[in-house]
Amino acid sequence: MTHALPQDLSCPRVALRKNRSGSLELSRIVAGMWRMVDWNMTVEERIAFIEQCIEMGVTSFDHADIYGNYGVEGQFGEALRAQPGLRERMQLVSKCGIKLLSNKRPQHTIQHYDTTAGHIIASSEESLRQLHTDRLDLLLIHRPDPLMDFDEIAEAFTRLKQDGKVLHFGVSNFSRHQFEVLNRRIELATNQVEFSPLYVAPMFDETFDGLQDLGVAPMIWSPLAGGRLFTSNDANAENLRLVIKEIADRLQKPFASVVFAWIMQLPSNPIPLTGSGRIEAIQVAVAGTTFELSRTDWFTILRAARGHEVA
Repeated sequence: MTHALPQDLSCPRVALRKNRSGSLELSRIVAGMWRMVDWNMTVEERIAFIEQCIEMGVTSFDHADIYGNYGVEGQFGEALRAQPGLRERMQLVSKCGIKLLSNKRPQHTIQHYDTTAGHIIASSEESLRQLHTDRLDLLLIHRPDPLMDFDEIAEAFTRLKQDGKVLHFGVSNFSRHQFEVLNRRIELATNQVEFSPLYVAPMFDETFDGLQDLGVAPMIWSPLAGGRLFTSNDANAENLRLVIKEIADRLQKPFASVVFAWIMQLPSNPIPLTGSGRIEAIQVAVAGTTFELSRTDWFTILRAARGHEVA
């Protein structure tokens, strides 16, 4: 069953750090670019896609140096070079700290993490070149590195900020403790983590609790579980899908809109990313910002997600 979307869809904005002057604001839904290479868009189609996102208020675009075999930032940058006025209407997020085995990086002999100051700075400068911009609004360390030196990371962040190359900093996939250790050295804007009704660990491992305590909004990758919410044949996933569908049909809302609303209802104020090149899918995500679930429906989804009663 399909449901009509509101005619006046407009994505709101949210501050990453609560009650903090100068805090970075992102759109409530962030457009994730990690699959852009697979979308096979021409430069003109990429420009049109970006413009349509911005028109509906989705002004934040999430990147990483490694996305698309080190190719996504360059493709996005081609669009910005062809239409320079777009840059002032958006927020650019990128990540660094992973070195992939790649024909584009023949010097890499093993896939590994690198959070040294030299790599962080060089990777950021390369992202700026690829994206055809003079600054990143937000830079994240992509994954925790067993060899990471928190002081060295903070020093690299400080240097990038002093040079005006990066305005705000954060991390991705960090534990609560790792986030707080680095946050004591330099203010972090967010922790981007995996979360969906099929992966609820951050709700129970103190990740969200710790961020809420600090007034920091997490960013959420794979909110639809990489599509598994629609396709998984696992018995628990199938039951969860039926539960969400029943609620969506009763509320006359799209299935995915209910999932996005469920995520955003958490008090830590999560900011979900999309992963689609279809404007219709992004519209459905934005529609999730327009309503809240009843507490009963919210816990009905959580019960199905965990496969047992919550109390």
